[in-house]
Amino acid sequence: MKALVYHGPGAKSLDDVVKPAIIEPGDALVRVTHTTICGTDLHILKGDVASCPPGRTLGHEGVGVVEQIGSAVSSFRIGDHVLISCITSCGRCENCRRGMYSHCASGGWMLGNTINGTQAEYVRIPHADTSLYPIPVGADEEALVMLSDILPTGFECGVLNGKIAPGGTVAIVGAGPIGLACLLTAQFYSPGAIYMVDIDDKRLAVARRFGATHLINSATTDAAAAIAELTGGRGVDTSVEAVGIPATFELCQDLVAAGGVIANIGVHGVKAELHLERLWSHNITITTRLVDTVSTAMLLKTVAAAKLDPAPLITHRFSLAEALTAYDVFARAGETGALKIIITP
Repeated sequence: MKALVYHGPGAKSLDDVVKPAIIEPGDALVRVTHTTICGTDLHILKGDVASCPPGRTLGHEGVGVVEQIGSAVSSFRIGDHVLISCITSCGRCENCRRGMYSHCASGGWMLGNTINGTQAEYVRIPHADTSLYPIPVGADEEALVMLSDILPTGFECGVLNGKIAPGGTVAIVGAGPIGLACLLTAQFYSPGAIYMVDIDDKRLAVARRFGATHLINSATTDAAAAIAELTGGRGVDTSVEAVGIPATFELCQDLVAAGGVIANIGVHGVKAELHLERLWSHNITITTRLVDTVSTAMLLKTVAAAKLDPAPLITHRFSLAEALTAYDVFARAGETGALKIIITP
């Protein structure tokens, strides 16, 4: 079968690889119908993720059809259409019982990291009963790819960790797919103002359509000064870091109000400075999190009820044969306008 394979920092190719097979009784083999590229895949290609070795098939998002199941799988049957969670969870270990699926003793972020992933024609899913979700009949399966990772990530790591509340003020630094996912789900809680900060006017325009109340281009405007003015010098209740570079994490420190929360979502490959000389007395909370996907079932219900529409996040579509072109388009998002790219094997 064909698969997009990582060969070390800066190196990838579309290769012929062996089709995966059932290994454990709880496994399912899924024929991938749609997958996508994540910013984390770009971090892997930069060499930022040491746990992902050369030779790994990338990808941790997608939807597909169950082709084969292990003897212990009880919740799915051959032919079922399923959403693939980016997090694999056994549902039984201590961390899973705490709702911390990302730190499952025999799972966590495995796909496209410690085992072969979804940017392929087929993928093996361990712990299938608790790592797949049934897709409702008639659902937009392309749009549901957004529920594999970015929507639960934006919601759990940004909205829930950030303690976004009715009437509160929020600054989201980074209007890429994750920042926009945070923006969409933050509106569940009716914050009073959502300030979107980015260096790309095109992405800021998308953020406006998605519900941002204020747009700030930090390439041309002093974002900290602008938000200080808009908040009467107070700062925001929640600042969300959705990029993963030192400059944006430090900006979030400049934006947060006393008693506020800095919610980090971004994947950081290098150290970032924490200004405790200024923040030690400000009663702030800093949160970090790898998405647990505990919210996936709820988010599926909001999509089914037309309360959340992930489809506008999709900007480009490619076949698996065009995966290298898809990566190029995604990596040059500032030029191409790419948000989420659908790849169809």
